Amino acid sequence: MAWFKKQKSQEPEQPKRTKIAEGMWLKCNHCREIVYRKEVDRNNKVCPKCEYHFPISVMERITLLVDFGTFKEWDTDLAPQDPLSFQDTKSYKDRLKAQQEKTGRKDAMVIGEGIMNGRRVALCVFDFGFMGGSMGSVVGEKICRAIDRALEAKLPVILVTASGGARMQEGILSLMQMAKTSAAVAKLGEAKLPFICLLADPTFGGVTASVAMLGDVIIAEPKALIGFAGPRVIEQTIKQQLPDQFQRAEFLLEHGMIDMIVERKQLKETLSTLVAHF
Repeated sequence: MAWFKKQKSQEPEQPKRTKIAEGMWLKCNHCREIVYRKEVDRNNKVCPKCEYHFPISVMERITLLVDFGTFKEWDTDLAPQDPLSFQDTKSYKDRLKAQQEKTGRKDAMVIGEGIMNGRRVALCVFDFGFMGGSMGSVVGEKICRAIDRALEAKLPVILVTASGGARMQEGILSLMQMAKTSAAVAKLGEAKLPFICLLADPTFGGVTASVAMLGDVIIAEPKALIGFAGPRVIEQTIKQQLPDQFQRAEFLLEHGMIDMIVERKQLKETLSTLVAHF
């Protein structure tokens, strides 16, 4: 018995591990620091260390922008088809079904009308949680329908983007939405109705190349990643190293690609002020 105790005492003591409840901490996508989730939530989903604005859900975005209880959604039943019978590792129909069950909506775009500080506005919001906010036929159609209703009611249109670009499963039909939505935005210009774009992290591909950059005023959230192709693809193409913070909102503002950067807590007031001026 004494020998057993002696041997046991010679074994190195294992350090006690602190138990951390799952989901209590987040890693910031920009500064890579570990931050307390509740602190981020209290700060409008903004990193307390570097002011990076975390992605938020569609309903969180709508609640942030319009007066409580005033949002009325349009065309909720508009659903995508599979015209190309597209299949990769999984069929497009199965992917759509899985995304619809996960998000509770038909596609990656929510449109509707709300009141922003007493003024009626038409709102179009990308849902990045639905297939990366990719723009397919339904997304393009919904943007155009929202613009048509805005023209009838003479409402300003606010577009919030968070997208990886065109939806490859719909091929050329997806790319056609770039021209379709651009033509619809041109009608707003002819009618002298304001079109304001809010670019959230990330906004990429065909969405950036078309409708997102057509706003009368283009706003971005701090440190949002905005571009067409990814930085790695660009570096491989031009064979040069890109500058620091390339494709971040601050870089784009410095080079004249966007008009202003607005913190999330000031977005509603800024947008309502712009709408009032227009």
